[in-house]
Formats: sequence, structure tokens, C-alpha cells
Amino acid sequence: MEIRVDHVTIAGSDLDALRRAFADAGLATEYGGLHSNGITHMALLGFDDGSYIELISTATPARSAPWWPEHISGDAGPCAWCARVGNLGAECERLKQLGIPVRGPSSYHRDRPDGGRVEWDLADVGAGERGVVLPFLIEDRTPRTLRVEPSPSVSGTELTGVMRVVIGVRDAVWSAALFEQVYGWIRRETRPEPAFGATVVQFRGTPVTLAAPLGDGWLAERLDRFGECPAAFLLSSGNLDASAARLPATRPGTWLGRPVLWFDRERLCGVRLGIIQDDGKIYRQR
Repeated sequence: MEIRVDHVTIAGSDLDALRRAFADAGLATEYGGLHSNGITHMALLGFDDGSYIELISTATPARSAPWWPEHISGDAGPCAWCARVGNLGAECERLKQLGIPVRGPSSYHRDRPDGGRVEWDLADVGAGERGVVLPFLIEDRTPRTLRVEPSPSVSGTELTGVMRVVIGVRDAVWSAALFEQVYGWIRRETRPEPAFGATVVQFRGTPVTLAAPLGDGWLAERLDRFGECPAAFLLSSGNLDASAARLPATRPGTWLGRPVLWFDRERLCGVRLGIIQDDGKIYRQR
């Protein structure tokens, strides 16, 4: 069963600080407005393939968010991911038949700075916070172009979208079995990734990678503090050399033996965000 990443969420205590850091790194975002809960607001970085990064925080710092409160107040960075489905009601019923907890569908909206209202339905899947391991699900009520369009800072460049969600988990075997149960994914590879401090389970042909800590270290500390949730996101590039030349806030590294560019975490509010070559994408020069 295929999954299409709709967006990934990065949480922080100060939305303006997140936006400045992303803009300084060459990833300028657009302000998206206040959510219907009246507490959280967001900015987004839209890519040409339709996926996007959502930066989220509370509009009033002293207020606790209804979603990802610990992640937002603790500047967790990556915290959740969302998949787009064509028939949300049918997918919720399928998951319930598998014995997977489902909350929703429920309707939400946000008001854009230009006065337009964006509406959608969401469903939360699995236990715990929204979208931390299994994705939360979304179906638009209003045209999707109202919710997201490609951002000028990346549209038409070699950066084409969100390619991989790296989820920090305590038990890679148990979590892999969960994805096999829910989506039927059995083609996977397991290997250590010392540079990431993790044992990695990667499902072939999917955007999902699980990462369990190798002993003590940053990933174990992150799990203790924030629980299981995405620890990093990888963007796709049709030309990694062009990305390196265009984005000086990146440094070369590897991911499962492949070249990768990692953004400087100190310059990106601690967010682990990388870029990896996707040979299936067509590089389009701006």
C-alpha cells in the first residue's frame, strides 16, 4: 500500500525565529495564518511535488498548544507527519477493522493572511500524539491550492519535495511490525547508521525510515524527552551538486551509504534536515 506524504511538521516555541532560520538557509516560508483552535499558527514551505514543510508554534507563547505541546514548548523540531488520502472515511474504517485506534475524521480550518479560509478534515491514527509514528490523515474540503502552493524560494529549483521521514522509535522490530500490519510493507532493510547513532529500518519504495538508538546518545535523549516521533526529514534533490552550491548552510555527509547534504543544525534552530539525491526526479533549473 502506497503512502503519499502531504506534509511534515516542525515545532518550535517561536515561529518568527524558525522562519528567520529557514530563510537564512535559503528556504524562505510563507505565513499561513492562525488555526481554528485559536492557539497555534503556522508557516509553510511548499514544493513542486505538492508536499510541504509546516512550521508550527503558538501565537501566544504562554499558552499551551492542543497539538504537540511538549514539542512546541521544548523546540523539538521534527514532530509529526501527515499523509493525504482520497477517501478519508473509508481509510478510517479500514484502519479500525485492523484494530488500529482512530480519532476522527474531524473538520478544521485556518484563515489565511489574505482573508481566505482553508478547510480540511483530519483523522489521528494510533495512540499518543498526532502523527508521531503512524501518519495523521488529511482530506481537503476546499481546493488544495488554497492550503499550499510551491514557495518562491524552492519552486522551479532542484529541490522537489519531502522524500523521507525518519522516525525515532524505541523498538525498531515492534515498530516495523506495526507498519507491516497497517500497510503491508514487508520489503525492508535493517542496518546500523553510526553517523546517526541508530539502527535503521528502511521500507523500500516508501518514504518511511525507522531509527532506534544505538545505546546512549542524542536519539536516546530525544526519545526520553519527546517520546517516539520524527527525528529528521530528508528532502529530494534532482541535482545534489546544485543544492550544495545554492545552499551554503549545508555540509556533505552520508545516509545509508549515499551522499547527503545536512543543514547546519545550529543555524536551523536545531532541526535535523537533510537533502538526498533522487534520480527519479527531473531537475529543472529556475
